[in-house]
Amino acid sequence: MKKIFINGSPRKNWNTAKLLKSAEEGAKAAGAETTFINLYDLIFTGCRSCMACKRKGISEPCKCYWKDGLYPVLEEVYKADHLVIGSPVYFSEPTAMVRAFLERVTFPPLSYNDYSSTFKGKIDTDVILTMNIPEKMYKDAYEERIKAFFEPFNYLNGETRLHPVCDTLQVSDYSKYDMASFSEEHKKEVHDTSFQDSLKVAYEIGGMQSV
Repeated sequence: MKKIFINGSPRKNWNTAKLLKSAEEGAKAAGAETTFINLYDLIFTGCRSCMACKRKGISEPCKCYWKDGLYPVLEEVYKADHLVIGSPVYFSEPTAMVRAFLERVTFPPLSYNDYSSTFKGKIDTDVILTMNIPEKMYKDAYEERIKAFFEPFNYLNGETRLHPVCDTLQVSDYSKYDMASFSEEHKKEVHDTSFQDSLKVAYEIGGMQSV
């Protein structure tokens, strides 16, 4: 089984990355082949609307033909069984890099003939979302919007599941920043308790077997 882990955070060693690395550990323990990608290491854009993936007679309809830093990643994604994406939530949405990745990976399989999927495989997608808001606020104000945001991954013919991790620790020392609306004591308490539980959940997500 091939699993790909996509870090859509600019941070390589903070909440999102830690959760993804725990998920990758779970995948390796389950015997999966894994690849870990930091999107912010790559030079790429969102969809260029070149329409190469919609041309008549092409040998591979489900393929992004724009060759930049994301091109080889997409080639690997389409061969995977399981995709695990991690992203912090900025202004109520995943990062711009995740948005660009979403466009590039889900537009090629979208048929403009009948809006079905041209993808012949099946890739389950799990999305780990980190955010500083409490869980109740996420469910009341964010959940449906973010669920709709990730719906295009359904064109990969698998399940798309969201895993919110709320009330996260933003920085290690709040005294260095103008962040008076947050309680460092509370954030660290949550980090030492529920975030550790989230790491265990991420490990289990990584070890899931696709059906």
